[in-house]
Order: sequence, then structure tokens, then C-alpha cells
Amino acid sequence: MALAALVTLIGIPAATRVAEGAGLKDPQFVVIDEVAGQLVALIAVPLGWKSFFAGFILFRAFDILKPPPVRQLEAIPEGAGIVLDDVAAGLYALASMHLLLHFGLLR
Repeated sequence: MALAALVTLIGIPAATRVAEGAGLKDPQFVVIDEVAGQLVALIAVPLGWKSFFAGFILFRAFDILKPPPVRQLEAIPEGAGIVLDDVAAGLYALASMHLLLHFGLLR
């Protein structure tokens, strides 16, 4: 949790600076947001390839589908919008991971 928070807190101003420097709203070469979202998705899950793989797939799915309010968070200006939509996708993935673990569908 601490690492996810740290990456998020560092990522927001970093993404802002890169976006401003590149003149782009959400530069595709900025990946700190993906790192933050993936770290959130893996909070308190068992360490193992199955958990990591499921967390990756779930995070990517929610990042692509952008269910509410993930898409709305993209509208937040600068680095906050760049990073927070991925953190929200990570939260969806985290909830899904823990449901899978709770019901024994992932070990």
C-alpha cells in the first residue's frame, strides 16, 4: 500500500511535467500511471504467478473498459487525471481479485 501511495504521489507531478513538456494531454510514453494502478491491484494478494497474472489481466481490462467513474477521472486536469484513472482501474481490479480469492476461484 505504501509503495502504491508513493508511486501515485510522485507520479502525479511527474506526469504533469511530462505532459506539459510534450504538449500532450495524456502522453502514451508516461507509464508511471500504469505502475501505480498495477500496484493498487496487487494490494494484499498472495505472492505468486497466478495472482500476479490475474491482477495484470484484471487491471488491463478495467483500464481499457474504464467503467464509471474511471473515465470521468480522465477529465481531471494534468497529472492527476493521467494517474487517478489508472488508480481507479486498479481499485476495480483489487476488488475483483479479493472476490476471486474469497470465493476460492484464485489461489
